[in-house]
Amino acid sequence: MIPSDLAERITAIHAAPHRLVLAFAGAGSVGLAWLHAIAGSSRTVLEAIDAYSTRSRLSLTGDLNAPAVSAETAQAMAAWAYRRAQALCDGEWPLLGVGLTAAIITDRERRGADHAFLAISSATGIETGHLTLNRAGQHRLDQEIQISRWLIDEIARACGIPS
Repeated sequence: MIPSDLAERITAIHAAPHRLVLAFAGAGSVGLAWLHAIAGSSRTVLEAIDAYSTRSRLSLTGDLNAPAVSAETAQAMAAWAYRRAQALCDGEWPLLGVGLTAAIITDRERRGADHAFLAISSATGIETGHLTLNRAGQHRLDQEIQISRWLIDEIARACGIPS
């Protein structure tokens, strides 16, 4: 189920001329499902990849030693996604490469904060944001939804859609 406030934003994203490639690691899959659940995603989403393994992330970032969840990793993923959008897009469309990497609640012991970095690459450069998540009283799906809402809002902003 898509929250009603997001359905309108996603419809606006699909109505915008932008084409995008998304690269995820750790979270964001609910946002991708929401994009696909609204008619028009075949115009907007050129490709999406969930680079969960170390080798998969390496193929996007080129740096095995980079922290999995960092601004630099999100930026490298966004740059890869933008180049991929250039390779996949037919025609003259504004392109976006989206890189999202996150550490959220898991079933094993993990040090460090629950947080995410989101970078969006376009013809004018890369913009990066950071989201700190509250672990107390939350479940993994709660954090996934929070990150996915942020993802949709940032894609909409990059498409010039007012909040």
